[in-house]
Amino acid sequence: MVKGFREFLFKGDLINVAVGLVMALATFALVDSLVTNLITPIVAAVIGEPSFGDLSFTINGSRFGYGAFINSVIVFVSTAAAIYFFVVLPYQAYQERRGIGAKTRPCPECTTAISVAARRCPSCTATVTPESA
Repeated sequence: MVKGFREFLFKGDLINVAVGLVMALATFALVDSLVTNLITPIVAAVIGEPSFGDLSFTINGSRFGYGAFINSVIVFVSTAAAIYFFVVLPYQAYQERRGIGAKTRPCPECTTAISVAARRCPSCTATVTPESA
């Protein structure tokens, strides 16, 4: 039982997921700090509001903090943009340089992604002419 648990812990997939999670949390903290300490004050200075986090309105005694929501949206968009521009695009360029990129094309009948060497679409079973890979 202990041996199986040890094998589970040191399995390559679990280590990769753990490293990815730690990096994602570090990236989020960095982007959150960037938005909170640099981007939001610049935007707030331009529109004349000292802090988005304090923006709110009250209806029947219920406080709606829409400023904190605006900050969260800015953090989300900034995090997504950072991951796209600093991880996804460079990784795609790396794959293209190494010739690792996906070798697919759309099926002419149903537009499902199929292998360039496929003779038949697995989704709609249409016969297709293979392309040279």
